Amino acid sequence: MVTNVLSLGRSGLYDWVIQRLSAVIILLYVLCHAAIVIGTPEMTYSEWRGLFANTTMRIFSLVTLLALCAHAWVGIWTIATDYLTTRMLGAKATAIRFIFLMTSLCVTVIYLIWGIMIFWSV
Repeated sequence: MVTNVLSLGRSGLYDWVIQRLSAVIILLYVLCHAAIVIGTPEMTYSEWRGLFANTTMRIFSLVTLLALCAHAWVGIWTIATDYLTTRMLGAKATAIRFIFLMTSLCVTVIYLIWGIMIFWSV
């Protein structure tokens, strides 16, 4: 049995479930915002700010942000394992894949922290 060093013990089914569940959460968030914008076309800045000052919206935004990061990470990991292969890059493929994944992970974590700071600073 061949084991990928960078797989972290995940299965394809696990990745599939994460992608689908996170996509549903993101869709619900987009539909919620679309309903708010369509329902109140004359919304002022203070009303918009008040909407995001609500704890329920903050938690919903945080859950969506986490879902977005999980969705992106599974996609990035899939791209790295499918396209950064030994056949394509030669013997250094594992090192290149590792650097790509760690850079992507750092950027994703930075965006997550930045998003938390934005949503919870209102």
